[in-house]
Amino acid sequence: MTKSPTPSRWAVTSSVFGASASFKSGCQALRSDPDRADPRFFPPEVVVQVKAIACELPSTLGLPLSRLSTADVVREALRCGIVATISDKTVWRWLNEDAIRPWQHRCWIFPRDPNFANKAGRILDLYCRQWQGQPLRPDEFVISADEKTSIQARIRKHASLPPLPSQPARVEHEYTRGGAWAYLAALDVHRAKVFGRCEQSTGIEPFDRLVAQVMNEPPYCDARRVFWIVDNGSSHRGQASIERLRAAYSNIVPVHGPVHASWLNQIEIYFSIVQRKVLTPNDFSSLQEVQDRLFRFQAYYETIARPFEWKFTRADLDEMMNKMNPAAIQFRPAA
Repeated sequence: MTKSPTPSRWAVTSSVFGASASFKSGCQALRSDPDRADPRFFPPEVVVQVKAIACELPSTLGLPLSRLSTADVVREALRCGIVATISDKTVWRWLNEDAIRPWQHRCWIFPRDPNFANKAGRILDLYCRQWQGQPLRPDEFVISADEKTSIQARIRKHASLPPLPSQPARVEHEYTRGGAWAYLAALDVHRAKVFGRCEQSTGIEPFDRLVAQVMNEPPYCDARRVFWIVDNGSSHRGQASIERLRAAYSNIVPVHGPVHASWLNQIEIYFSIVQRKVLTPNDFSSLQEVQDRLFRFQAYYETIARPFEWKFTRADLDEMMNKMNPAAIQFRPAA
């Protein structure tokens, strides 16, 4: 916190405003004493009280707000008589320098799977080429797979304009829907090889076609084991999907992640690259053009890609679980 001025300095400046001092000399003293004139110098207890207001829920202050802005904090500090005057900028600086910033938030899905740590740990082990405490052999592979749904072909009602000096490219806001693809993809996490296909919709049959596309190609068809990391989507959910895939391929090992933990699936990183590099801005002339670009990008990606540098390990997982509030992560069945 910013220290308040020393008592001796306050004494000097107050003497300027004594009975024998004129208003002009007092102003000159203020200008010559930068600490006294600088509005940053408030007693520490004032800083603490203002920060306490910022940490309050607006409802406890009787305000119909979801969160407080610096202007709201200033108004509340003035209303409570904490300070006679203070600027928004000063309050913003205090809060910005603090470790807790209650005005910030992000969406979060708390782990609710009772076996979250065990299921997540298996995936993290596979990324490190480990399975049940044993290293993977060279003829064992790890595949990360999922679907990116509803990739639309947005046919703009006016042709896009190229960028000009000091002006970005312009893409028409209105568009005609030209249909949509479901993009199913599988990533070999240790070889950075991508398999993908466009389907009219997601489902068991489209996903099985993706599995066949991978498993019927060397080296996966001859591999000792091929681990498939998938989420709990309807196309590959539960024990039924495990039995179905094992019946089709003797060397496949489906591995389901915990519920609401897609961030553990590396294919989501690839999908984010596709979204940024291929689909933004979405300006296509037809649905076929969307498919062509996706497949061309797959081929291009494999020429430049390397395996993702995955740094989140079991130790990080244990630390994350320990930091979680047990009351917040307990399993709550749906109503």
